Amino acid sequence: MKRTGLFLILWFSCAQALTTEARVQTATSSPFDVLHYEAQVEPDIANKSVTGKVLIQLISRVDNLATIDLDCGELTIDAVRENGATREFLRADRHLRVTLSRPAKASEKREIEVEYHGTPRFGIRFFSERTQVYTVFSTSQWLVCVDAPDDRATLQLKLIVPADFKTVANGSLAAQRKSTGNKIVFEWRQVIPVPTYTFGFAAGRFQTFTEKHGRVQLRYLATQFSAKELFRIFRDTADMIDFYEERAGVRYADSTYTQVLAAGGAEQEMSGFTVLRESYGREVLANERDVWLGAHELAHQWWGNMVTCRDWNHFWLNEGIATFMAAAYKEHRFGREEYLREIETNRVNYQKVRDAGKDRSLVFPNWSNPTREDRTLVYDKGAYVLHVLREEVGERAFWGGLRQYTRRNFGKSVTTPDFQSAMERATGKDLSDFFAKWVYLTKR
Repeated sequence: MKRTGLFLILWFSCAQALTTEARVQTATSSPFDVLHYEAQVEPDIANKSVTGKVLIQLISRVDNLATIDLDCGELTIDAVRENGATREFLRADRHLRVTLSRPAKASEKREIEVEYHGTPRFGIRFFSERTQVYTVFSTSQWLVCVDAPDDRATLQLKLIVPADFKTVANGSLAAQRKSTGNKIVFEWRQVIPVPTYTFGFAAGRFQTFTEKHGRVQLRYLATQFSAKELFRIFRDTADMIDFYEERAGVRYADSTYTQVLAAGGAEQEMSGFTVLRESYGREVLANERDVWLGAHELAHQWWGNMVTCRDWNHFWLNEGIATFMAAAYKEHRFGREEYLREIETNRVNYQKVRDAGKDRSLVFPNWSNPTREDRTLVYDKGAYVLHVLREEVGERAFWGGLRQYTRRNFGKSVTTPDFQSAMERATGKDLSDFFAKWVYLTKR
């Protein structure tokens, strides 16, 4: 598939979610912080619906916290409880406001339980003809939560699915048990706090294959490929992990990495796993160099999932870096010419936006309604600007700066000035003019 077509698919994967769920927050804007979600979710593929309940453990950042606001997408709220007692709540405009039993003091921990159901139009995809379901980006469409990129929490997720299903979710599989109605409960635990938009799962009648790479177990789930084909499709995964660890200066955060080849046009990274379209597997089998998508999504395990834009205004720090790092991996794997072809694709796509008079700062003042051109800027311009910076400051300084940026901010939320300061420390230069020209568009 041509790269422009691929970016269009990626754009549709989350543009609707960003538009509908847009809620720009800073790390200190919320009066409370969610520490942990303990959820139980049962997807119904035939009816394209979900039912669930979630216990939300939070801590107040202020005195006299009387209410909390959560994101609930288009879910119907059935009940809200605190310490077993029913609580008053108001659901409006995809938000849920809960009145606490008594105002919380600063640093006081509280727990709220929410029961819900719904038939989400996005955020989760159902394929009844293939008996598959997986989530896509907008977590609040299937789990009541704080759906903001700077909100990190741990997760215990119990998935209730038919007994012949295989599942993947965040973290590690902690337990599984039979349930009534010929069903099985898979319990997944994410013990490293991650952004809620990286929460997710996939379930279906998948075949599962595994192999070991050092301390990381690699898992491959699919229905239309043999074991031999899957090991060919994903044979570069171990090398990708090694490459990103070396460039980041930080090891891959989890003990397992799973890649799922699923129905539909999936291209979605989540913490600890990725769901990919089945045609990607066929493309790699036909051409071993066609691994850009797998490399891009894996790069997000560092740049996006663990070093995360503070809000969607700085989204290029997720997507621009992951796009660039996929090109850098192809350079490592296949040579300089392969890298330059990727960068030229980025440049051409960006130039089309410039020629149309739609160039904008990579730090968007308002990301509530991104256009197709805006997405091209975040992905293509972001990657191309990183290439130009690399050429300007040199190999040692560029990769040293990226390593500093990643190590200093691993597990944290970041803004563009964080990236600029890391590059300035590595180069020993004031890069204000470069960022003014290429990133902010305040200097021509």
